[in-house]
Amino acid sequence: MLLKNKVILIAGAAGKLGSVLVDKVLQQGALVVAVDLSVDILTKKLGQEHKHLQFHETDFTDEEQTMALFAKLPQLDGAVNCTYPRGPQYGTSVAQLSMAAFNETVSLHLGAAYLFCQQATTYFQQHQKPLSLVNLSSVYGLVAPKFELYQDTKMTMPVEYAAIKSAIIHLNRYFTKYVRNSDFRVNSVSPGGIADNQPDVFQQKYLQHTCGTGMLQAEDVCGPVIFLLSDLARYVNGQNIVVDDGFTL
Repeated sequence: MLLKNKVILIAGAAGKLGSVLVDKVLQQGALVVAVDLSVDILTKKLGQEHKHLQFHETDFTDEEQTMALFAKLPQLDGAVNCTYPRGPQYGTSVAQLSMAAFNETVSLHLGAAYLFCQQATTYFQQHQKPLSLVNLSSVYGLVAPKFELYQDTKMTMPVEYAAIKSAIIHLNRYFTKYVRNSDFRVNSVSPGGIADNQPDVFQQKYLQHTCGTGMLQAEDVCGPVIFLLSDLARYVNGQNIVVDDGFTL
């Protein structure tokens, strides 16, 4: 088991990816601190707490709540940020999206990622024990949108998403260089599209841009995250692992 006896914080643990990651990390022998907006949400998604699974409520867009969470976790070995905060106009076409709406989602999502990195950095500096931080970026943090995939659907590729996910990759590098200590690692995983009841026409077009798999399942992203949390990735620092079945080629 790659994470035996490690304590791993998973933020956004009730989400589509976070909930699957909780299960996979538990299978690797870790104690998981699962965090989302409410314990009720966590219980409905993950079941009841047990000796290897703890629940905490935290809004990672709230500075005081985030600081309080990190302050009460003295055993932390790793942390994964799966949160996905966004404003009410998220997903609006770029032609209709106001600057205020753009700024709102960037502030919420990128701001939460910054706060997560900042508080993990502070945690490491206080405790001086190895800590691996993993952020979630995206293939659209690396390449331009393939707008042709969205034709004949009501979907779009949100401009805020592209801006945020590319910035998260650079946050890894910034905090890696800022701390400059091999015991503090900041990396990210960039998945391709994850299946979530998208229209068939979209999925078929998406399939043509991969090596044959098409849309991923949440489980497909967990392996690289677990690798980065483990001692196998001891000197992997400031990097971004792409999991997309060739979508970015």
